[in-house]
Amino acid sequence: MNTFADKLTDRAKKDEKLNLWAKKQNRADQLMRWIFVGSAIVVSAIIFSIIAFVGLQGVKTFGDVSPWAFFFSTEWTPANGEFGIFSFLYSTLLLTLLSVLLSVPLALSGAVFMAKMAPSWLREIMRPATDLFVGIPSVVYGLIGLTVVVPWLAKVTGTIGYGILPAAIILAIMILPTILSISEDAIRALPIRLEEASLALGATRWQTIWRVLLPAARPGIITGIILGMGRAIGETMAVFMVIGNSPQMPGSLLESTTVLTTAIVKDMGNTNYGTPWNNALYLMALVLLLISLFMIIAIRIVAKRSELK
Repeated sequence: MNTFADKLTDRAKKDEKLNLWAKKQNRADQLMRWIFVGSAIVVSAIIFSIIAFVGLQGVKTFGDVSPWAFFFSTEWTPANGEFGIFSFLYSTLLLTLLSVLLSVPLALSGAVFMAKMAPSWLREIMRPATDLFVGIPSVVYGLIGLTVVVPWLAKVTGTIGYGILPAAIILAIMILPTILSISEDAIRALPIRLEEASLALGATRWQTIWRVLLPAARPGIITGIILGMGRAIGETMAVFMVIGNSPQMPGSLLESTTVLTTAIVKDMGNTNYGTPWNNALYLMALVLLLISLFMIIAIRIVAKRSELK
């Protein structure tokens, strides 16, 4: 009887310890939950505060210039009260599009090679080497563009060498690792049965890649492209060093011009806070924020469609 009673006592003690452990775990889980919720609230508050501050300061521009003149005029002469950003916006979108067009074919080719063709030992070398490009400071890319790409283009074309084309070449190199890495992950995440079924039906390896794997990995590839576009739109220093920085509508890809980011950097130091010129720069920053927000929303839509499939 004593032995049975001792066993019951030991069992009760163990149950009590388990209950205490479970209560501690629940308290720890609740604490971490509130920490995560608080962190999300703080991050959201910071983001919306930035948007609100930049937006409220930027919209003051419309007290001195009409929205139509601001967005659709090409005249940027702050000394005369002319704040037209159409040439900057046009150059920004053209530069982003051209850099993506130059980067995507190389990035997709590299992603397919690393995911489906390269041996494992080569992939272990190429993946870190590719990721290394992300860590290179943008000023280094700009310096290479300034000392190598611009003189080469000037020699080949007989122009000054500055403009959208050298900036697009540099940006294409900068966003290539982002698109490549995300595209490779998307391709490698596909079920192996897709490839096996295509090959079993008599498709060649190229037909399998082109007609089966790439369409199946399209949501991830599009996500990588959009993230690359977001970086291309927001890049400043590398573009600043090779684009020429003339506030004019470019007549060709090798004519000096300015994009939104470089215009803000170039002019911000010459303005006083609260002046129409300064407010116009804040409004240009708001335009960049809205473009980035559109990119993020596009990513979410693509991801949601991917989940539905």
